[in-house]
Amino acid sequence: MPGEREAPEERGERGEGEEGAAATRWVWTAAWPVTAVFVLSNAATPLYVRWQREIGFSKGTLTVIFACYIVGLLGSLLVSGVVSDRVGRKPVLLPALGLAMAACAIFASASAVAALIVARLFSGIAVGAVVSAGMAAVTDVAGPGRRRLAALLASCAMVFGAGLGPLLAGVLGKGVFVLEAVLLAAAVLVVARMPVRRPVAPAKGAWVRIPGVPRGSGGQLLMGIAVFAPGITATSFVLSLGPSLLTGLLDTTSPVAAGAMAFVMFLTATGAQFAVQRLDRRTILLAGAVSTTIGMGALIAAVRASSVPLLVAAALLAGAGQGMGQLGGLSLLNSSVPASRLAEANAALNVGGYVPAGVLPVTAGYLSDAAGLTTGATVFGAVLMALALVGGLVVLAGPPSARRK
Repeated sequence: MPGEREAPEERGERGEGEEGAAATRWVWTAAWPVTAVFVLSNAATPLYVRWQREIGFSKGTLTVIFACYIVGLLGSLLVSGVVSDRVGRKPVLLPALGLAMAACAIFASASAVAALIVARLFSGIAVGAVVSAGMAAVTDVAGPGRRRLAALLASCAMVFGAGLGPLLAGVLGKGVFVLEAVLLAAAVLVVARMPVRRPVAPAKGAWVRIPGVPRGSGGQLLMGIAVFAPGITATSFVLSLGPSLLTGLLDTTSPVAAGAMAFVMFLTATGAQFAVQRLDRRTILLAGAVSTTIGMGALIAAVRASSVPLLVAAALLAGAGQGMGQLGGLSLLNSSVPASRLAEANAALNVGGYVPAGVLPVTAGYLSDAAGLTTGATVFGAVLMALALVGGLVVLAGPPSARRK
């Protein structure tokens, strides 16, 4: 009869299992735009040494170029999370993908510092939209029963793309930006077909604001930031000054070496997330804090001993620290924040992470110009070790809900 509900058995016969499999496939597919944009986020890393040689600029200027990405990202996060929660994921993601394509064109033809700054700024804006609206879209597609899978795939998509970009750039040179434009075009098609609904809740508060979380979720946000921030700051240092360190240690400007180190760093981040996915959230965050702490100790030892193996070990530990901090933070937010505020909550987590990731590597870059790369890296490593230790203490003092899987 019309209006009657089907029995569970009848729904199963009609292919509920197939529908579930299709929904799971969409969770994986929805993560693709995150990967595509994050390929761009670090694709320029192996090419910085070449641009330094061709254009001529200092290590301090290099970190400023990198920091312009952070500026664009933070500015985007002030808007994209709130707008996405109010008008939908697609109206935020599609313009962001277009801006990323523009960044590819500028990078491919860059011959001045100004062009690199503009391209990095555009990249940052696109990434800001993706880490808020894109990651929330993955959770929306997943539905309430697959939120843990959504957190894992969104986080892995981010770090895998961030590592794949430098590897491709090391092999292809500026040709990476042509390939990246194709990847972004595919992401546009995915977003256009993505099965997400427009929000129906009325808008509340300012459209441009420092992103936050609903009342009662502040403790989860603080725990995530406490571990994610030192981790992503460590990987940001490796991305911005790692090529210069390799140049000094190996006496080579090959982009392949820098790209390979960045790739294995983020590949480790991806592997670490899959390895710890079944642990409770507090254990994941504590492991991330420990990994970052040991990694910064390895960085200090590497520059003091001029050791390439120690530098690579520091990069791998930094990648694992970021990966676990990111997964733990996203999982906590996915478990406590409603869908109507999730993009804003994701934005808040990333604001807390990217502020130190922009400030500390720039400071280390200028300190390296003034006092030498060894001193700059040593001071940076010591400061970040302290921050990672504090992050671990914050997690230990956090709310009991973080102990749940």
